[in-house]
Amino acid sequence: MNRFFIRYPGFRKKALTLSYDDGVVQDARLMELLDRHGIKATFNLNGFQYAAQQPRQKRRALTREEALALYGNSGHEVAIHGYAHPFLEQLPQGNAAWEIVRDRETLEEMFDSILRGMAYPMGTFDDSTVETARRCGIVYARTTRVTHGFELPKDWLRLEATCHHADPALPDLCRRFLDLEIPWGPKLFYLWGHSYEFDEQDNWQIIEEFCAVMGGHPEIWYATNGEIYDYLEAARQIRSSVNGNRISNPTATPLYLEVAGEDRLLPPGGILELPSL
Repeated sequence: MNRFFIRYPGFRKKALTLSYDDGVVQDARLMELLDRHGIKATFNLNGFQYAAQQPRQKRRALTREEALALYGNSGHEVAIHGYAHPFLEQLPQGNAAWEIVRDRETLEEMFDSILRGMAYPMGTFDDSTVETARRCGIVYARTTRVTHGFELPKDWLRLEATCHHADPALPDLCRRFLDLEIPWGPKLFYLWGHSYEFDEQDNWQIIEEFCAVMGGHPEIWYATNGEIYDYLEAARQIRSSVNGNRISNPTATPLYLEVAGEDRLLPPGGILELPSL
């Protein structure tokens, strides 16, 4: 029997996050749409594209100046995507490590930040790639695998999404998520894609309808990939007495819990008494 259940900030039981790759000009339109509905995303960028100006075309990457203006201080997250977008698992381990570290270094200097998340280029990886990412300071890495479910990740370095935005199941998944009753642990809806696909497939209505349906719900926590990882990692640090009647929060993050059907806040450094069995 669980003495308590983790809740997201604000005692929410549901969270929504998006992940979009490659740092292309269409991200500006996507971000405007997300901001209008209060939805957050993580944008996975390749540092190499800021080393040279690229010709204007359908998949034109943002220049360094454009990327800084769009993503910097936007409230969204920047993560890495391999410096030159290679198949990491096909590289010698040292070269794969360079791709990750060089991308981190380039983007961290650009955005004056510390980046610990990524999406695997092409979505491909193997066990060696995962271990290399871990050794390079990466704590979560998105794949292109989908679950059509809402469970929390079991392995953050093999992070699976709920679905791609063009998945025919998307409308049904949205309805299921909004209608979901959650008596136990929290749930997560995770959407991924490339914003250039909306131009190439002429289907911006997919993401417009998604945002209109999924945005603006007070019971949903709208967060970036990194915000969700950091919060759940802090929750994982909760310490318990041997009899389970007392828990403490050794982190600097306020933690939101449900205890015996009631919302209880476990503040940083705080201790909470739980009902005895």
